[in-house]
Order: sequence, then structure tokens, then C-alpha cells
Amino acid sequence: MKKAELALREEIIARCREMNSSGINQGTSGNISVRFEDRMLISPSATPYDQMTPEMIASVGLEDTSGRYDGPLKPSTEWRFHQKLLRGRPDAGAVVHAHPTYCTTLAIARKEIPSCHYMIAAFGGNNVRCAGYATFGSEDLSELAIDAMTDRTACLLANHGMIAIGENLVKAMWRAIELETIAKQYYLSLAIGGPVLLSDASIDDTHRGFAGYGLQDSDKDKKPKPKRRAPRKPAAKKK
Repeated sequence: MKKAELALREEIIARCREMNSSGINQGTSGNISVRFEDRMLISPSATPYDQMTPEMIASVGLEDTSGRYDGPLKPSTEWRFHQKLLRGRPDAGAVVHAHPTYCTTLAIARKEIPSCHYMIAAFGGNNVRCAGYATFGSEDLSELAIDAMTDRTACLLANHGMIAIGENLVKAMWRAIELETIAKQYYLSLAIGGPVLLSDASIDDTHRGFAGYGLQDSDKDKKPKPKRRAPRKPAAKKK
């Protein structure tokens, strides 16, 4: 196993445990995937996170929709929407799916999250949509999720939970936690008369401001700019 792949497997396990310790998930209901070369590494189905080892992480070809996998344990039952997102979204390097209390409460009521807070811009638009309902793990659910994620980096799943993506697993987890925070704030505002929503123009301003705000790539992740070579001096003419 390549060192890079082993590191990603270990990170999946660490983030699975973080989902529960941060309160955005309970038990083994959440699942995480990351892109590795032409494959998807994804947490196994119904496996306690504190018992998970790197070898247990399932590996699935991004172009293989048959359900075949490499590993001793089956991949998460939600592998279909993980695979579709990683295959179809160049901006997605990792996918987090969980059942946070407030996100799930809104999803049960089939409510999207509107522009109640400027941080809604972190998810790509002026709202976070709620996908329609379909049985967990089904192809229908994956199609509904993909539709709800169009031009977005997160969505709710009706009567189910939420999904967040990121360029890497750190950013996907950051968005998942931010989403639950906004869901809680929106839910509580509904109890005191409802939120005053921000205008599209205000959200557009936030999008522009995000260029230098929020979770940024570390310096070591940034590709160095190629150095410009000084123009060559013309060779001296022979006398």
C-alpha cells in the first residue's frame, strides 16, 4: 500500500471519530470518502469507528458502478452518492455524510436552509437545498442528492441527514460542522418569529469576500509559482 493511500485511510478513521466527538453524528450512521487516484476510499458499513483499522477501509473504482470493492468489509451503503460526487465533481476530493441533530430536524420537516446567515455562502449559493426522499443506499437517493448539490457544496437529505464536500477531507469536515451550526441557528430563529433573510446582493458580497476568508490552504499545500527566468542577453558579436 502506498504511503499516500495509508495516510488517507488513517485520516478517514480520524475524521469518522471526529464526527461523533464533535456531535454531528451518532453511532456508525455517518460515512466518509476520499478520492485516491482513480478510486474512492470509503468507510466500511456498520463498523464502530473506534474499532476501525486502515485495512478495513473499502476501495471502489470511481468508474465502476457494479458495487465491486476491494477490502475485507463492504463499503458504506451510501457508496453510490459518494461515488457520483467524487466522479462528477472536480472540486470534490472528499465527501462527509452524517445525521447531525439540527440538520436532520430540518430535513425531517423538509425545509431548506435560506440565507439566514452570511456563512450560507460557504456552501456555494444563497441557500442549502433539501433533497427529496428516497430509501437509504438507493440509486434514487443518489440521483436526488446530486440534483440538490448542483452548484452547492452541501445539502440536506429529506428525513435522513446531510452531505458536505470539500477539496480535501479537512474542508469537507469544516463544511459539515459549519452546516450543523447554521442549521441550529436557523432552527432556533424559527422559534422566535423567524429569521430576517439576507439579500442575494449581500450573499454575493460574502462570496467575493471569501477569497481571503475562512479555511484556507496551508502554505505547504500551495503550489509554488514558477520563477520567471531573466531574459537571455544576446551573444556578443564577434569582431
